[in-house]
Amino acid sequence: MLDWTDKHCRYFHRLLTKQALLYTEMVTTGAILFGKGDYLAYNEQEHPVSLQLGGSDPVALAKCAKLAEERGYDEINLNVGCPSDRVQNGRFGACLMSDAQLVADCVKAMQDEVAIPVTVKTRIGIDEQDSYDFLCQFIETVMPYCHTFIVHARKAWLSGLSPKENREIPPLDYLRVYQLKQDYPDLTIAINGGIKSLTEAQEHLKYVDGVMMGREAYQNPIVLSQVDQMLFGCQNAPISGIEAVQAMFPYIEQQLLAGTPLNHICRHLLGIFNGQVGARQWRRYLSENATKKGADVTTMERALEYLQS
Repeated sequence: MLDWTDKHCRYFHRLLTKQALLYTEMVTTGAILFGKGDYLAYNEQEHPVSLQLGGSDPVALAKCAKLAEERGYDEINLNVGCPSDRVQNGRFGACLMSDAQLVADCVKAMQDEVAIPVTVKTRIGIDEQDSYDFLCQFIETVMPYCHTFIVHARKAWLSGLSPKENREIPPLDYLRVYQLKQDYPDLTIAINGGIKSLTEAQEHLKYVDGVMMGREAYQNPIVLSQVDQMLFGCQNAPISGIEAVQAMFPYIEQQLLAGTPLNHICRHLLGIFNGQVGARQWRRYLSENATKKGADVTTMERALEYLQS
């Protein structure tokens, strides 16, 4: 979710669900330790929130985990699933599945520094290393130091496929993730990949401990508005899309005063009305006007008129 689930996106998603654990976009150790920006910035309202780290140097990861704990993050998640060329060149992401001991060393180094949970997000395999035995060997090597694995139910091709193709072409194998939970019942196993509805999530939860929703939650965020009711048993009425957008107005005004352009925020809201009458006009109006000088909450209000007419 690089460049997608930034702090503005997560603030919006938290308005839709109070219970779901939110994940940051993957942040590299180099960016945190040597970058010019504050790559650990988030809003207190985001809790519970997990920092997803990219890296392969145990010392650097431990330093970043400690900094994140000091900043109040609720969890550290090591990304061992991203297949992009950028990630491979930095020797982190899915290519780390080929070196399970290094992943174990990285997790142990972080666990030794922090009291908050350290989890691992992984694939079911990479390239030709895609047998169930390979996955089990990876899990068994890392599990002495990690008790929670979020498993994307596709293998990753590290060459020949783009990141987008790696999300679509390798077939999903949910049964393999279910088997993992059955064979390692003491581990917390969450499933990821291709999940598009909460009804599907409920079905997965019969076999695993958790469900991670990525692109569907971003592209169709209204799905998050019923998470608390359907998955956590909350009795309050779900927030509507219009209510969620309006609830963003104070945050938007605050961010505008800090110099954040409107389009940096509202790009995360474009899909909130997908499937509704007026959704196309909403997206078009914001796409055409949110980048203009002086664009502010009034721009959002005018865009909402397409939903309320």
